[in-house]
Amino acid sequence: MKKYRNEWKYQCHEKTLLEVMERLKGTLTPDHNGDEGTYVVRSVYFDDPQGSFAMDTEAGVSHRYKYRIRYYGNDTGTLKLEKKEKLDGRCHKDSCRLSLENFEKIMKGDYLEVFWETDNKVLKEFCVKANTMLLSPKVIVEYDRTAVIEPFANIRITADRNISFSPEVDRFLEGDYLRNPILTKDQHVLEVKFDHVLPGYIKRIASDDKLIQSSFSKYYLARKNMSNTGRRF
Repeated sequence: MKKYRNEWKYQCHEKTLLEVMERLKGTLTPDHNGDEGTYVVRSVYFDDPQGSFAMDTEAGVSHRYKYRIRYYGNDTGTLKLEKKEKLDGRCHKDSCRLSLENFEKIMKGDYLEVFWETDNKVLKEFCVKANTMLLSPKVIVEYDRTAVIEPFANIRITADRNISFSPEVDRFLEGDYLRNPILTKDQHVLEVKFDHVLPGYIKRIASDDKLIQSSFSKYYLARKNMSNTGRRF
């Protein structure tokens, strides 16, 4: 049975984000942070020729999903394929490690070749979907992330800054693509992820009246921004 988690998202200014994260760091544990407390997340998202995954988000379809390939910083050894699924506002994620060889085949559209070479269920399912729906890489989304966790309650809170997109998907691994901002200057995103009940002390911090809760989707806004520049949605 799939396990779905709550995922509350907030848009906020830099000052508010700093205040909230400082308060959280006093009670939660830093997670997966680099030398300066922040790491870079890079993802390339896939969609069909009609942009169905993006359109499902725009329409607010209650049960939807999307596929992306992600790595952290400049370490392409962390490549992984992720399927992120949403059901009635809660999220579930399946993922698997991805070799550089299979990544290159996927980017070229050689889905059936990867399908027959792997035993991984997540990767096999993606290859079938990609082949039947004519999925292809559409956009890169990049941002700087700081994360804190409460491991016993399985709570993870992330602060995402400098969120940008690029249509130059062929430069995904090189990282030398042109970056376009998704949000206006000094706008960032805070995400609160938890299973069932959020402890009161965390809920009070996340209930700061300067935080604006929203159904923020980095992928959807990246595609929307691309369409505003004349590219097909």
